[in-house]
Amino acid sequence: MYGLDIRPTGALDFVSLGALVHRLDPGIVPFRKATGCQIHVSGGEFNAAANLADCFGLQTGIATAMVDYPIGDLIAERVRAMGVKPFYKRFTHNGVNGPNMAAVYSDRGHGVRAPVVFYNRANEAASQLKPGDFDWASIFAGGVRWFHSGGIFAALSETTGEVIIEGMKAAKAAGAIVSFDLNFRQKLWNIWGGQDRAVEVVARIVEHVDVLVGNEEDLQKGLGIPGPEVAATSKLDPSTFFGMIDDVVKKHQQVKVVATTLRDVLSTNRHGWGAVAWVNGQSYCSPTCELDVLDRVGGGDGFASGFFYGLLTGERPEEAVKLGWAHGALLTTFPGDTTMATVDQVRAFARGGSARIQR
Repeated sequence: MYGLDIRPTGALDFVSLGALVHRLDPGIVPFRKATGCQIHVSGGEFNAAANLADCFGLQTGIATAMVDYPIGDLIAERVRAMGVKPFYKRFTHNGVNGPNMAAVYSDRGHGVRAPVVFYNRANEAASQLKPGDFDWASIFAGGVRWFHSGGIFAALSETTGEVIIEGMKAAKAAGAIVSFDLNFRQKLWNIWGGQDRAVEVVARIVEHVDVLVGNEEDLQKGLGIPGPEVAATSKLDPSTFFGMIDDVVKKHQQVKVVATTLRDVLSTNRHGWGAVAWVNGQSYCSPTCELDVLDRVGGGDGFASGFFYGLLTGERPEEAVKLGWAHGALLTTFPGDTTMATVDQVRAFARGGSARIQR
C-alpha cells in the first residue's frame, strides 16, 4: 500500500538512534530574567520512540549515550517512565567537565515575542558515539520493524553520521523499514562543516532511507534540493513541498514516503497547522486548524510519531497523515517535548473532534 514491506511482527516495533538531552524551560520568562525552570527530557529521535510507546502502545527502544552522573540518572528515569527500552553506550563523568548530557535552553516566548533556543553541547557524550559502539545484532535479535534517526544527531560530530549509516545497514539486514527526520539545524552544522558538509553527510545517510520527514527548508538545506525562497511561500500551501518531491525522488529513488508538517506562525501562541505526505507516488493532505499553543517544542516529532504509527498499523495513507497531524496538534497543548495524549484523544481529534469538555 505504501511501497513499503513492513514486517508484521517483531520484539521491537520501533528503534531510534540519537542523542538524549535535557531542556531547561523557564516558561514565558526569558532566561536572562529567569528565577526557576522545569526540566524536560527530549531529543528528536527519542521523542518519536517515547510518543509511540506512551501514547500509541508500541514496543520501542532508543540507542544512545548515557553518562553516569545525576543528570544522566534524571534522564534515564524519564526514559523508563515513557516505556522506552534503552540501549546505552555508557560514559563515565570525571566530576568536572564531562562527558556531559547536552542541555537545551528554551523559553516559550509569548504573543509577539518568539521563543529563544540555545544549547550547551560542550563535551557531549552523544557526539562521541562512533561505529562499533552498539551491538546491533543483539539489539535487533528478536526482530525489529522500524528504525529511525535524524539530522540533529547527524550534525553533532564527524562520527555520528557514520553511526547512523552503520545502524541503518544493520536494520535493513534485519528487515526493518528505515526513516530519517532531516531536522536541519544550521547552528549545529556550522560548528564543524557548514551546509556543504551537511549535504554531503545527509546524502550518504539517505541512500539507506525508505521514509523521509522534512519540510521545504529541510529538503533545500539538508538534501541540497533547489526550491523557492521559503519565507516567500504560503505556510499552509502544500504545493511548494509537493513541487520539490520529484527532485527528491530523482536523487534518492529508493525513498517511498516523504512527509512534513505545515505551520503558519500567527503569533507565538497561535499557529495555523496542517500536514502533508507523498506516499509511493500519491499526495495526501490533512485538514488544517488553528492551534492555541502552550509549548511548540516537539510538535514535529509528534506528527512523525503519529504518522509512523498509522503506517505501522496499516492505516490508509490519508488516515496516517491525519493521525500524525492530530497527535502533533495535541502535543503543542502540553508542557515538554513528549506526549501526554492518549490514542483515543488522537483518534477523536483526527475524526474532527472538538475541545468540548468530556464528561
